[in-house]
Formats: sequence, structure tokens, C-alpha cells
Amino acid sequence: MNGIIDNHPILAEVAAAKEVFWINPHYNQSSNPTERETSTSKRGLNNIETSQNVNGLTPEMVNDAALRLQRFAPLIMHYFPETVATGGIIESPLTETAAMKEELNECSFLPQPGAIEGRLLLKQDSHLAVSGSVKARGGIYEVLKHTEDLALEAGILTIEDIEEANGKIAAGYCLNHDSELTSPYLKLTSPQAREFFAKHKIQVGSTGNLGLSIGIMSAAIGYEAIVHMSADAKQWKKDLLRKRGATVQEYEGDYGEAVLNGRRLSDADPSSYFVDDENSKELFCGYAVAGGRLKAQLDEQKITVDQEHPLFVYIPCGVGGAPGGIIYGLKLIFGESVHCFLVEPTQAPCMLAGLESGLFNKISVQDLGLTGKTQADGLAVGRASSFVGKVIDPLLSGEATIEDEKLNRYLHMLWKSEHIFIEPSACAAYQGIVALHSSQMGRSYIEALGLDERMPQATHIIWATGGNMVPEMIRAELISK
Repeated sequence: MNGIIDNHPILAEVAAAKEVFWINPHYNQSSNPTERETSTSKRGLNNIETSQNVNGLTPEMVNDAALRLQRFAPLIMHYFPETVATGGIIESPLTETAAMKEELNECSFLPQPGAIEGRLLLKQDSHLAVSGSVKARGGIYEVLKHTEDLALEAGILTIEDIEEANGKIAAGYCLNHDSELTSPYLKLTSPQAREFFAKHKIQVGSTGNLGLSIGIMSAAIGYEAIVHMSADAKQWKKDLLRKRGATVQEYEGDYGEAVLNGRRLSDADPSSYFVDDENSKELFCGYAVAGGRLKAQLDEQKITVDQEHPLFVYIPCGVGGAPGGIIYGLKLIFGESVHCFLVEPTQAPCMLAGLESGLFNKISVQDLGLTGKTQADGLAVGRASSFVGKVIDPLLSGEATIEDEKLNRYLHMLWKSEHIFIEPSACAAYQGIVALHSSQMGRSYIEALGLDERMPQATHIIWATGGNMVPEMIRAELISK
């Protein structure tokens, strides 16, 4: 690894477990303000097209995912009545957090008070229904996609059923499960359908939140759900999965071992389907649906996003699937007007190592002498997804790393200022906005893209990835720290 560190000096700081702020040298954006003004839409799409050519992704795949989630809304309402108020659409609030902005602007992490300009909002995927994390997007979507495929193959659903559901959606009908507009997708809740699904397994390897989304949804539909969990997964997440009817297989090793064993056991079983967090296009497209939904929320709040009103988004990152999908979806919608930053723990910066070195999944944090261990259990990943890394390589603006000690400081600041709780791994996102405004690299990024004068009308979004399902006792303990 010495040769790699010699060629990539920032990796020496990463290997020393220092907090860093890294600007992606492959980010595909002109530094010429005039060129950006005249060709934003085209260049933004070029970024996406580059990723499509490498990985076979298309905007149509994301649109298809959004429509499929609408078709399944009646089934979701049937199994999860808490979603009736939103018509079976699992979506999170977008909340302005002006008091948290003031709290950050007065903290010692910034070079001067008031450094953060514009508006600060919290995207509360921490409060998504069913599984309380960002993984509810992609994880639940992949289970539903697999369910539709199996049901079509078995004749439980027909192409005509899909066309009927799509037609009603296009006409603006809400296919409520107890209305006269009954959805054909409610066939999937019949005893015969459940008996069919019970003969199939869905398996996944997880540090926690993806396992919750896959396990809860799979068990609800009737599958035999098996979640392979690494040693750093929280005990309450294992307990909750078992309570919801899933089987939890525990391992003493890390995330990589859980995934390896889960994939091996699933591949050996013809009745089993493995949800691959590292390589799944279905997961990725489910996450990417967030882009269009965020646009609708911003419009509702009359928040403009364009070249004069830039959008900055900060997302915690583990193996990369959820944040990568979100970035892809945001770039499809906003092009160069959105600037996306990831945040990883100093002991587990696998995506940063993969992108900076160009080795993607062929380098691990252990190769750099790091442990991969962190309080942020969902981010405790030693090796990033190569598939995701190659998609976001031209789309990602940069990354920050964060020491564990700061996770609870941000958690406490948010609770004190807004009375909102998110889990420690979600709090990592705050390091992104702080590092952008406190580091020389951050200042250089803003200046290079001519954003200085536009920062007062910028919108900053912290993407809260989990926390709503943390048990009250553990929540109180974390807040008290």
C-alpha cells in the first residue's frame, strides 16, 4: 500500500485516521461560470450518461421504480396501516432546521461564527415508515420488485393487472385497499399467495438498517426472511427483526463476512433470493426515486434550485448503495445545480479510499491500517461497492471523514436545538457541511465553481439516514451523552 499512499498523499492522512475533506478530482463539472450558465442541463445529463454507459443504468429504470412503488401502495397500506395517511407511499419529511443552523454557526468546529449561509434542512429518512431508515427506500423496493416478478411467473398477477393498476394511477386514482377502487395487487395478500411466498426465501447481509427493511417487508409478505448480521450490528435491531418474524444469523466478523456467507448460502438454495447491497441495480433504483420526491417537496416549500440557488446535500456512506442511488437521482433532476458530499467515519472511509485510489472495491480500509470499527454501525464497512463507486465517480463533489467522538456532539446539538433525534451514524452528515465551510479544500471548491456570491441563497440538506426505531432507553442514553 506504500506506493498507493505515495501517489495519493491524502490517503496518508486517511491511513492516520485523521479527519479530512476531499474534493473529487473526477467530478465532471466545468470551472468556467459562463459555460456552466449556458449548458447546465446538457452537462448534467452528460454526467448521468457517463454512469449509464458504465453500469447500464437509465433514467427510465428510476421512473419504472417510482411507478412500481405506486402500484404496490395498496399492499403496503394493507400490511402497514401507519402508511394509510400517505396513501401507501413511504416518504419522509423535509424539515427546515434554522435553530440547528444557529447552533452549528456558533460551534467551535467552524473558523468563525455565522460561516454557514443560506437555509439548512433535514431530510428525515430517519422517520421513514416500516423500518425507520433510508434503507426503507431501496430495500423495500427490491423486495416488492422480486415479489412482482415471482407473482407474474406464477400467474398470481398478470400483465393485465399491471396495466390496470398503471391506468388507474395515470388517471389520478388513489388505489386504497378499502375503497371501491380495489387494486389487483391486493391479490398478493390472499392465503394462496402467502402460501406461495412462504416457499421462497429472501436473504441479505447487513450491519443493521438494510436488514431491518428487507427482513420486515419480506416477513410481512410471507417469505422466509433471513438476515445475516455482522458483529457491529446493534442488539436491538436483531431483537426487532426476530420479533417481526425474520431469522437472524449472527457473525463475529464484519459486514464483509456477513455478506459473503449470506450470498453463499442463498446461491446454494434454488428457492432463495439474495439482496446484494454491493451490486444490486434494483436497490440502487429504489434509492434513486428520492430525487424526484425531493424535488416535489422543495417545490411545495417554494425553495428554488438552480445555478443562482445551489443545492448542497450531505449523506452518510457505508458500502455506498443508498447514498449512491440518492446522488444519481438528484443529478437526474438537478444536474450541476446540486453538489453532493458523502461522509464516512475516520476508521471506515472505504468509499473515499476506493475513489481516490481508483481501485474501488480492490482496496479496503484494513489495507490502510484502519480497523473498520465505528460507533456508526451502518457505516462500519471495510470495502466499498465497485458498482456504486463507478456510477458516482463523475457525480460526487467530495467527501468528509468524521471521528466517532463528534457523532454524539452533533446528535446532542440537534436534540437541543430542534428536539429531533437521529441515530449517531446519521449525525455524520453534519460533518459534511462543517468541513465544507471550515477547510481550505472546501473554500477552494466554492471559489473554483464561482459559488461565493451564491452561498447566501443556497439550500443545504442533511440526509438523516436512520433513528426513528431506536428503543427509547437507548435513545435517552445517547441524548444524555
